[in-house]
Amino acid sequence: MRRAQRSRQETLSLRRRIIGSSCRLFYPNDPLKIVKARGQYMYDENGRQYLDCINNVAHVGHCHPDVVQAAHEQNQLLNTNSRYLHDNLTDYAERLSEKLPEKLCTFYFLNSGSEANDLALRLARQFTKHEDVIVLDHAYHGHLTSLIDISPYKFRNLEGQKEWVHVAPVPDTYRGLYREDHEDPATAYANEVENIIKQAHKKGRKSMFQIAAFFAESLPSVGGQIIPPEGYFHKVAEHVHKAGGVFVADEIQVGFGRVGKHFWAFQLQGEEFIPDIVTMGKPIGNGHPIACVATTKEIAEAFAATGVEYFNTFGGNPVSCAIGLAVLDVIEKEQLQVHATEVGNFLMKLLVEQKIKHPIIGDVRLKEEYILLSTDGPGRNVLKFKPPMCFAMEDAKFVVDTIDKLLTDMENKQLNQEKTSIGST
Repeated sequence: MRRAQRSRQETLSLRRRIIGSSCRLFYPNDPLKIVKARGQYMYDENGRQYLDCINNVAHVGHCHPDVVQAAHEQNQLLNTNSRYLHDNLTDYAERLSEKLPEKLCTFYFLNSGSEANDLALRLARQFTKHEDVIVLDHAYHGHLTSLIDISPYKFRNLEGQKEWVHVAPVPDTYRGLYREDHEDPATAYANEVENIIKQAHKKGRKSMFQIAAFFAESLPSVGGQIIPPEGYFHKVAEHVHKAGGVFVADEIQVGFGRVGKHFWAFQLQGEEFIPDIVTMGKPIGNGHPIACVATTKEIAEAFAATGVEYFNTFGGNPVSCAIGLAVLDVIEKEQLQVHATEVGNFLMKLLVEQKIKHPIIGDVRLKEEYILLSTDGPGRNVLKFKPPMCFAMEDAKFVVDTIDKLLTDMENKQLNQEKTSIGST
């Protein structure tokens, strides 16, 4: 029998009592109790509607009927592990291979982005026989111990940087070391990676050819929603390959058509760049726990050569793969890549207008306006837009109009304070 729904305060009190306090809530001073969602909207226990601008996990929209139906139908037939033959597993891998460069033709299925990045690290180390990893500053690649070690965003608040981890500057052309006015920021930032490799050699880290992998989100997220200069990844890959390592592109937050013009964010770097390993998660199951690693035959064969089986109990199960296939179908059927380009361009146009209009950037909080947004970046001063892909132009206008109103109110308040201060002197 179903339990009667608790009040928001009752749920909060129970959560505080039995859930670990490090599992934090959005808006902790006044948390929301969300009981339903559809498309780009979420609803609290009182039926209030919120526009979801941050949930990139519900990639094609919360509770998309096609995805829900695919899960329901397969659940009625079979759900088991991947040690049995099943068409859903091979069909899904084949569909993904059609979206990737030809050399990325071998797949492993898992349950989370953290598992995917952990496996990518194992693949890289087994293939190269090296240990050291280069990552970008402020990066976050997952919650497993192996990934905390390569996530400056986390390890700087814990046990610190391991000897085998090397941190490169974020290729930020807005506030970074080399900015838009630099003649060649891509080369300048890539040279920083080359210098790290040389320094590691000087410190006696085995030999010049000791790098296992360079790990990077294709668009650094926690680092501040950064768009690396075109050509940066290709130049970095040259240095890393020369040092005996591989390039891992973390697409867990930004893949599957979100960038609009391409299916993968790494493709923004140009056709000549192809990573050695690609990790996927979050959006590929539209809220269902599924993740994937794609790599080359050579790397996969080196991993298999150990003789140790790789088995993941739930990875690649028939229900997960049915859901993954449904997500791909929806992206294509509803032309969500094209939609992302159109709405993204419209949103950028509106935001550029706001940039001209408002010279200040403040602590903008939108929950009271029924908009769910969050911040990112080292200074937590970057508004993060990662809504479901069905986010529409009218949603974009609503968000920007609200930001305009809030910034205008802040500017007026600041102006009044300045007038009061001048009058009192």
